[in-house]
Amino acid sequence: MSVKHFLTLQDLSSDELNHIIHRAGELKRNPELAIAQPRKTLGLIFEKSSTRTRLAFEVAMNQLDGSAVFLANADSQLGRGEPIEDSARVLAGMVDCVAIRTFEHEKLERFAEYSLVPVINALTDDFHPCQLLADVQTFVEHRGSIAGKTVAWVGDGNNMCHSYINAADKFDFQLRIASPKGFEPNNALVARHKHRIELSADPRAAVRDADLVVTDVWASMGQEEEQTQRLASFAGYQVDEELMALAHSDALFMHCLPAHRGEEVSAAILDAEDSVVWDEAANRMHSQKALIEFLLSQ
Repeated sequence: MSVKHFLTLQDLSSDELNHIIHRAGELKRNPELAIAQPRKTLGLIFEKSSTRTRLAFEVAMNQLDGSAVFLANADSQLGRGEPIEDSARVLAGMVDCVAIRTFEHEKLERFAEYSLVPVINALTDDFHPCQLLADVQTFVEHRGSIAGKTVAWVGDGNNMCHSYINAADKFDFQLRIASPKGFEPNNALVARHKHRIELSADPRAAVRDADLVVTDVWASMGQEEEQTQRLASFAGYQVDEELMALAHSDALFMHCLPAHRGEEVSAAILDAEDSVVWDEAANRMHSQKALIEFLLSQ
């Protein structure tokens, strides 16, 4: 029997994803409903640092009566050059599920190809699907179904933007993306989902009458040397009070955090009543718990 992995949102059907979102809400309201995973172990391999992702996975696994083992890059043989295929085979003999946070998405795909246990994408340079589970859960909690809604992405066409493109397809919403020239999302991904996407360089056009406005930092991990250039390129892309005023009056604001107040988002918007970034962050644990429960029940 083939193993079900979660490398992008495309790995699961819309029904499966909506089940996870619904289940995350149930487990948040009543943690006692969780299907216990005693003696099950989640392996965490992180080549990129993390606060929310690691904490969410470890707490989720603890609440499922399982355990989590964390390996930073320096702690694993991957960091010393062991072939990915070999590491995948070794870990599959010891743990029941693996979450990997790394740079190259291709490395994650190779690991999953040789893993006999489920592999979860805890973030790569191309995709961040776990964050989208939390984002959709948060929208559902505050506004109901996201199907048929309009979401505005303002900023870099990065891994979060790519996952929002996949989410538009899987959760049935329209996505408007505003990115400066040279920072647009992957062309092939855009072409594949062009019926779901409006792409422009104008944040105002993207945000007008949107139900949800989302942004991210202008320079992610590994792009620190580009900080000065990116600050200049993204001038005019800050989500502030003037820009949010163009969205629907009940539009929500989200950010995967950590945020740079005064850069991609103003402090006033980050702390505004319709900003749900703190719920969004907390829901990482609930949605990842539902995801683990789902994968380990297959």
